[in-house]
Amino acid sequence: MIKPQHILFVAAIIFSSASFAQDTLRKRTVNVTSSFKPVLKEAAKINFTAAPPNADTSRPNLQYNIPNQNLLFAYQPGLLKPLALAIDSGGRWDNWSYFKAGYGTLNSPYFQTGISLGDGKTAGLNIYAEHFSAKGKIQDQKSSNTGVDLNGFIQTGNTEIDARFGARDDQYRKYGYQPNTVKFTDDSLDVKYRTFSSRFAAHNINETALGISYSPEVKVDAFQDGLNNKESNVYFNLSVRKYVGKVFSAEVSVDGNFTNYNPAVGATIKNNFFEVSPSLLFSTPNVSLKAGIRPAWDNGASKIFPNILAEFTLDKKLVLQAGWTASLRSNTFQSLANFNPWIWAPNYSNNSSITERFGGIKGTLTDHFTYSAKLGYNTITNQPLFVNDTASGKSFLVLNEAQMDVLRFNGEFGFNVGEKFSLTSNFIINRYVNLQRYEKAYGLVPFEFRTALRIQVLRDLYVKGDLYAFDKPWVRLKNGSNVQGDGAMDLSAGLEFAIIKNLKIWGQFNNILNKEYQRWNQYPSYGFNFMGGLILSFNQNHK
Repeated sequence: MIKPQHILFVAAIIFSSASFAQDTLRKRTVNVTSSFKPVLKEAAKINFTAAPPNADTSRPNLQYNIPNQNLLFAYQPGLLKPLALAIDSGGRWDNWSYFKAGYGTLNSPYFQTGISLGDGKTAGLNIYAEHFSAKGKIQDQKSSNTGVDLNGFIQTGNTEIDARFGARDDQYRKYGYQPNTVKFTDDSLDVKYRTFSSRFAAHNINETALGISYSPEVKVDAFQDGLNNKESNVYFNLSVRKYVGKVFSAEVSVDGNFTNYNPAVGATIKNNFFEVSPSLLFSTPNVSLKAGIRPAWDNGASKIFPNILAEFTLDKKLVLQAGWTASLRSNTFQSLANFNPWIWAPNYSNNSSITERFGGIKGTLTDHFTYSAKLGYNTITNQPLFVNDTASGKSFLVLNEAQMDVLRFNGEFGFNVGEKFSLTSNFIINRYVNLQRYEKAYGLVPFEFRTALRIQVLRDLYVKGDLYAFDKPWVRLKNGSNVQGDGAMDLSAGLEFAIIKNLKIWGQFNNILNKEYQRWNQYPSYGFNFMGGLILSFNQNHK
């Protein structure tokens, strides 16, 4: 007998088997349920609309050193002096040299040469030589001038060293005696000056790392005449400038002169001075100021001089100038003879103090026209004056004016168009007042006017003209009276043109108006005369 529990057991087995059977018609799937949702991170992108930085409202102080575009230098025919220039290393530099020779109507041979050696960049040597002699129509009116100069430089590191050696031989005859029938020996008429000079200087090419610029200099001269009067002069100058920022700088300059004068008769005369010039400088595009003092020692006597200069630029065409400055100047036998070669050897040597107070303007009116004008009131001590001696008047005595004032006006204007046309004129008016010892400023010119004209007519043809006019200075006659002669005017002209590549012809016409004026009393100048010759130029190429 089948029991009910057996039927339930069999049914459970059948149901379980059916549930595990495979169904090949249906794919197996897995369903997963989760709250996590993965998301990709955004890539970084360049922001093309960045905010601009905050504006800088501070005003920068920019210093510009722009050269005046209207200063076009005049061409000077016949003066082909080679200079040591800093040549661009990317280009080619040729050393040009020349020989110039000629002869004139005053029995005047003329020779000049300039030779340039070196690379023109790190080292160079220039050699100059010149000779000129002339003989006029007046008895004993003749002169001869010969000179040789060697100028060299060399660069080492940040320093350039310059050196110069020179020698001159100047000979004159004292032809200004009156009456002209008086007879003199050659020893009393001959004037012979010999000068040996040297100069050593150095300066930094660029500012040092500390912002310092320096320029020391030493000059040594030996001078003598044919009458056993001898003199030696040593001048030195040391200038150091320190830049503080872009507008301020400080400068200290030390200079001095030491003179030993040995006259033919008498003891040796020593004449020395020493100056120290500290100053502060302020410079912007529109204002330039220099303020300082200049303590000085004149043969042991101490003095303090002012040293104040100022420039104010109102616009691009007008600049105002003002100044109050003073310094010492040595009155050496050499400087006096260069100014007036017919002097007796002085029996003293001293220094002049020159105080200048001035104001002026300068600027441009057009692209080619420049001008300047300056009015000053100066005070000069120990000013040399020149009067004829009381014998024949052929020699000049050197007087010493203790102090005098000078009202001085100086004007200049120029018109330039490249090298095609150049006209430059300047005039000086001096009014000498408040003399303490003498009545007049003997030998000093009260008015001078100079004009120089240069024209390029053709490509290889240049013409020049020069005009010099002046008022004759006051003269003291033998009887002690004072006279002032008429003014004078000297007009000269010259030309230069090429005939082949390196050969030129030159000519010079002097005193075209044929006026025998007297710059120095009793010494008439040469009348009309002409000189002409050839110029040969050549170069030394560097391979």
